[in-house]
Amino acid sequence: MPNIEKEVKVKRKGFGDTSTFAGFHPVVGLMYYVLVIGITMFSMSPFFLGLSFAMGLTYSYLLRGTQIAKQNIMIAIATLIAMTILNTLFTHNGETVLFYINGNRITLEAMIYAIAAAVMISAVIIWFSSFNAVMTSDKIIFLFGKSVPVFGLIISMIFRFIPLLKKRFEEISMGQKCMGRQMEKGPVKKIKQLTKEVSILTAWSLEASIESADSMAARGYGLRGRTSFHLFKIVGRDIALMVFMAVTGAIAIFGCAKGYTTMYYYPKVEGALPGPGGIITIAAFAALMSAPIIIDIYGEYRWQRLK
Repeated sequence: MPNIEKEVKVKRKGFGDTSTFAGFHPVVGLMYYVLVIGITMFSMSPFFLGLSFAMGLTYSYLLRGTQIAKQNIMIAIATLIAMTILNTLFTHNGETVLFYINGNRITLEAMIYAIAAAVMISAVIIWFSSFNAVMTSDKIIFLFGKSVPVFGLIISMIFRFIPLLKKRFEEISMGQKCMGRQMEKGPVKKIKQLTKEVSILTAWSLEASIESADSMAARGYGLRGRTSFHLFKIVGRDIALMVFMAVTGAIAIFGCAKGYTTMYYYPKVEGALPGPGGIITIAAFAALMSAPIIIDIYGEYRWQRLK
């Protein structure tokens, strides 16, 4: 019984970079996220956006567990509330007037557009949260280290920066607590203590960034002719998955370009129900997004059978 509970807890933490899809070649992962995030950003169809949001949340839960999924939901709710309030108050286009505030029209179309835009932004953020688990820093440096080394290093540091800051801040807080410096009561003393911890974190991060820059320069990063060791090699399954993603992505992009999923919000909402071409486009996009989810679930199933 304790072993079963332990396995369940491990699953809830997510697969992380040990997932089956993360074991594919870095080009496969980059191609997948470029297609999914790109199509999500340039489509305002509610079917596209809702599907992308649901798939992104599901995959983020599989990779990073319950805690990150809850954070993504909270971010989506905050984005939805902020976008709805701002857009309805400052955009007065639309023919369906709900009510007036100080003589300004509050329209239904502005509210619906704000909801769609909030879902799009939330979906992109959620996809980037799973991107951070699949595309690790060594993969990014492998992809961009030779062609644009500075860009590859900056991107890898950006995606590593927030988790690293969080971990360092936890270490600083624990150290301060062990020294008895978090026992003060009162808002002023707590703010002073928090400011001190943030100052320590800033100094630590700046010092670490200088050390990283000196270390990379000493190792000849970015110099012509420099080689690096890696275990990445394109095999048959990588080619098969890239072909599948290319076909489904091309269908989705072609459908969007032809206007099969076009949605108009002003002056009134039009094009909500897709035709046959829109259904094929949405189905291709759904197949594209579901590929790594199916791969990871099947890979976990095989791993449990082998165990």
